[in-house]
Amino acid sequence: MEHIDINRANGRAANALRPVKLTRDVMKNALGSCLVEFGDTRVLCAATIEEGLPAWRRASRQGWVTAEYAMLPAATNRRSPRERANRKGRSMEIERLIGRSLRTVTNLRALGEHTVTVDCDVLQADGGTRTASVTGAWVALHDALMTWVEAGKIPRLPLTGQVAAVSMGVVNGAELLDLDYSEDSHAEIDMNLVATDAGEIVEIQGTGERTPFDRARLNRLLDLGEAGITQLIDLQNQVTLFRDND
Repeated sequence: MEHIDINRANGRAANALRPVKLTRDVMKNALGSCLVEFGDTRVLCAATIEEGLPAWRRASRQGWVTAEYAMLPAATNRRSPRERANRKGRSMEIERLIGRSLRTVTNLRALGEHTVTVDCDVLQADGGTRTASVTGAWVALHDALMTWVEAGKIPRLPLTGQVAAVSMGVVNGAELLDLDYSEDSHAEIDMNLVATDAGEIVEIQGTGERTPFDRARLNRLLDLGEAGITQLIDLQNQVTLFRDND
């Protein structure tokens, strides 16, 4: 691959994440909460658990994990109206992605007849809100389930692993990890990767926005993403191991 000069914010390398921070226990009334920051993107994730299941789920006798996603009106540089009766298709697509990702690493039978909802509210958007949401939502889910275990509601933590997400893309011919908005808005190729701590892929979303791409480029982008996921899983471990030892 030919060398391409890049000029990213803060001198970030092509294969570098933005500064990522995961802050637990930021909400008093949520069983689990996490403020996740990917650079200037900030998402508040809060998990609550209710006894019982949705009507369509009751016959399964297995638990359910779902998510809701929304952007606050001032999350971007131009106010966006609150979503009420008319939900945006983008928001629904993202919350389904978050829910699918969390269920992949949850033993729903061990969860029992409980419903976990993880609310992901974007406080500030600078690209990668869906990937930040998935990464922070797992921390909130973990803490909520730990609280349920400690309360004697369930016998053990019903998680089978961890899950995180990151974006990759091609901007001005350069293959980049974790795009901010200025990069994402000009990307020739835009991709998101959701994967587990075992290195297994949950979901790949990839589009040639301005140019098609071949298998070799796809493989290089996936390599970038997998390296980013490893770093995010390590950060999740740091904050949740602290919780487990409280």
